[in-house]
Amino acid sequence: MHFTNVAHKVMLPLAERLRPKSLDDYIGQKHLVGPNAVLRRMIESGNLSSFILWGPPGVGKTTLAKIIANKLERPFYTLSAVTAGVKDVRDVIEKAKQTRFFNEQNPILFIDEIHRFSKSQQDSLLGAVENGTLTLIGATTENPSFEVITPLLSRCQVYVLKSLEKTDLEELTQRALTVDSELKKRTITIRENESLLRYSGGDARKLLNILELVCNAQPEGEIVIDNEVVTERLQQNPMAYDKDGEMHYDIISAFIKSIRGSDPDAAIYWLARMVAGGEDPKFIARRLVISAAEDIGLANPNALLLANACFDTIQKIGWPEGRIPLAETTIYLASSPKSNSAYMAINDALALVEQTGNLPVPLHLRNAPTKLMKELNYGAEYKYAHDYAENFVNQQYLPDELANKKLWKAQGNASEVKMKEHLTHLWKK
Repeated sequence: MHFTNVAHKVMLPLAERLRPKSLDDYIGQKHLVGPNAVLRRMIESGNLSSFILWGPPGVGKTTLAKIIANKLERPFYTLSAVTAGVKDVRDVIEKAKQTRFFNEQNPILFIDEIHRFSKSQQDSLLGAVENGTLTLIGATTENPSFEVITPLLSRCQVYVLKSLEKTDLEELTQRALTVDSELKKRTITIRENESLLRYSGGDARKLLNILELVCNAQPEGEIVIDNEVVTERLQQNPMAYDKDGEMHYDIISAFIKSIRGSDPDAAIYWLARMVAGGEDPKFIARRLVISAAEDIGLANPNALLLANACFDTIQKIGWPEGRIPLAETTIYLASSPKSNSAYMAINDALALVEQTGNLPVPLHLRNAPTKLMKELNYGAEYKYAHDYAENFVNQQYLPDELANKKLWKAQGNASEVKMKEHLTHLWKK
């Protein structure tokens, strides 16, 4: 019997084959790496300081870190916060110290999903980052203010990466068809791209996964891609474009929208999906706090109190019991009256500030801690509300240019109707 050894070349995924090697090939994030942008200037100067890249999956965080290391020709170490421990961090720091002996440029340590590092793991990085043993580049999909310890965060700049825009995704699609060694062998026509772009959700990796799935489904002949073909392929293989837990963004979106839509059954289902999938309970609890303020707001102010209590409770008890306060809060929020009047009011107020600039504070509202300020009538005509009936006096509080501007608009729920009636009674208008 004869055995023949056949070496099969493992084909890398399309997203990996197309990973850019230089900033000129990097698509998106022009606010960071475009001409004269902050990261490009830092890279070109060679003076690299530690920083954290914060953004959704598939927007180029890991790719950008690798491009920087290649451009600066520095030793590059990488750790995944999912699998690395304190010992792994210390081993890398020791290697970095040895490398510095031969090389003046300090090595780069890239930590993917740095938000998953524990406090002790993050503490173990502090000294090396502070004394320049290594330059830290962290990548996170979560707000670093919540997940990165303050001493480490204070030593790092935070740069926000955005989901890719339509033009970015179209450029990436064209590059895949014309540059990739496999796809350019095929005759591929994109007749419609709406579904391709919609399902990608601004995620470059997801876009390329979908494109590869559609092309692989037809191994021979011309490939014509349109909305129907993309939708059909994804329905047959729904997980093909959701690798490495990226579905978690779709599920949290469904979860929040179910709460906003007052459907406790759907909300508790999506919560169960996240719990069963091993989602970080703090991630869920934070979204509940945001939902309570944004979607329920003044219709039921107790919702924010309960959501905040849920967040505190989760940090005290963890899993598996943490699923219970999460469920209680989810059902409460979904069943509660809804209002986004506070959310709309602050957005409108910010837009007004941007439009009108720094308008002066009326004299009667200003403090007068010095003699000169008193002589200039700072605070002279201010009326103390508690000196008047019902603890109210009619006076102007907005800048003169905005004296009659209305920013908060009460909605029709019982709580805000009552508030509006009270204000109407006081202001007589």
